[in-house]
Amino acid sequence: MNTQKRIAFGGGCHWCTEAVFKALKGVINVAQGYVCSSLPLESFSEGIIVDYNPEVITLEQLIEVHLYTHKSTSNHSFREKYRSAMYYYNEEEASAFAKAKQHLQTFFDKPIITQALPFVDFKPSRESITDYYAKNPEAPFCTRYIEPKLDFLAARYRKLLD
Repeated sequence: MNTQKRIAFGGGCHWCTEAVFKALKGVINVAQGYVCSSLPLESFSEGIIVDYNPEVITLEQLIEVHLYTHKSTSNHSFREKYRSAMYYYNEEEASAFAKAKQHLQTFFDKPIITQALPFVDFKPSRESITDYYAKNPEAPFCTRYIEPKLDFLAARYRKLLD
């Protein structure tokens, strides 16, 4: 029985997001690239598509990890390039996001700005930048931005790590 499901996320740099989700148990594949939604958010923004096994990791757990591992409360000037979103494929996923966001909001000091948006299209990144962290763990970008996110995962979500 195939229990694999798919969801897409955008938040910060897709190198960071890709590394975070590749570290999780139950994540089967992470495709890094650019995601778009419908009007008025039809422009492509950095993001990932996550294929996962819901018997190992739930959508709610993925949403929680996503909200805690990018600036989900910051409406900064790069939000067009780094849209804070979960791109859903069906209304059940949109509803799950709304419930999770409402529950998790109580643990954040500022309002969560992350949106649930319908998934419309995806363009994969060029091969030279996919798996950036795996290929370049000692690169300054990785040690400055990705390592702290992975350290946070290890401290807070050890049971979810692969």
